[in-house]
Amino acid sequence: MRYLTAGETHGPQLTAIIEGLPSNLNVLAEEVNVQLARRQKGYGRGLRMQIEKDTVNIVGGVRHGKTTGAPVALVVENKDWAHWTKVMSVEPVEEENEGKRRVNRPRPGHADLNGGLKYNQRDLRNILERSSARETTVRVAVGAIARAFLAEFGIKVAGQVIRIGDVEAVRQELPLDELVRLTEESPVRVTDKDAEVKMMAAIDQAKSEGDTLGGIVEVIVEGAPVGLGSHVQWDRKLDGRIAQAVVSIQAFKGVEFGIGFQAASTKGSQLHDEILYSEEAGFNRRTNRAGGLEGGMTTGEPIVVRGVMKPIATLYKALPSVDIDTKEAFTAQIERSDTCAVPAAGVIMENVVAWEVAQAFMEKFGGDSIEEIRRNYTSYLEQVKGY
Repeated sequence: MRYLTAGETHGPQLTAIIEGLPSNLNVLAEEVNVQLARRQKGYGRGLRMQIEKDTVNIVGGVRHGKTTGAPVALVVENKDWAHWTKVMSVEPVEEENEGKRRVNRPRPGHADLNGGLKYNQRDLRNILERSSARETTVRVAVGAIARAFLAEFGIKVAGQVIRIGDVEAVRQELPLDELVRLTEESPVRVTDKDAEVKMMAAIDQAKSEGDTLGGIVEVIVEGAPVGLGSHVQWDRKLDGRIAQAVVSIQAFKGVEFGIGFQAASTKGSQLHDEILYSEEAGFNRRTNRAGGLEGGMTTGEPIVVRGVMKPIATLYKALPSVDIDTKEAFTAQIERSDTCAVPAAGVIMENVVAWEVAQAFMEKFGGDSIEEIRRNYTSYLEQVKGY
């Protein structure tokens, strides 16, 4: 399976085309819209989330609620497009309008300057429009389709916020359904109510100072069988592919699995997960410090992955930069800013991880229909049980 996205933050729409989905997968726009709505929530978001209520329009590859095997095309319209029709016009515009809302002052922490130099653009809007995190809208839509696919085989995906700024939540071992219930009730997607209050206060303080906050989010995938991914080539290792997907999310700067960087200070005898066997459960692990992945392959334990999001680079307390026309120093201009998008970023991360797991599942058990894949999967589970 693969997909491509297209569109700009202030363009008419965002588009994704997914190729390789099997036929007869149940796909409903309302289920995709649930994930899109989750992405727009979270304490610390800016005004744009009040302007746009994202919904998907499925324009290809689905008929009567089921995939046909053809490419699936998804469209999310930008509700604010009416205010940007001239600025973002595809057709040539009159000279006096060409420079309207032109961006010539790059913002530190964004793709503006690097992209302008790379693509030889004198209007940095041509860079920021595509590099914006708005692009993640359709990646979440794609992830929602992946979640529907995984659900066919009993695989669930959930997430929670671990840290915002210097406030860390107490991580609780909870059944996944309970984790989902509690985090959906929380404005900052935590289960720790004390941390929730402190996180919201920290966001309020940062906002009053014109500053922003980052944090850490965790995604858990339960029900994945042993053997997704492979050790035989570097680019087939599932943990490597998940890591790449996570750090491809705008503003994400790090990723870890299981106990992650804590492994550096842990002795091997206290780190690795002991292997157990019983007639009922088959092979399993006493612990899950590896985060459900060893040798680039799933172990059958839950996949546990965390991503680090830096503070949003668009600041109301703007940083120094240099004008690309005059080369003079100035204070960076402001486009729009959230104070903190960590809770929303956790939703994005859930969905990009879901895609990578679904893709690995298809590689392992692939077929042209859900029925064929289910037969392949059932046969494999019998093989593993009888090992």
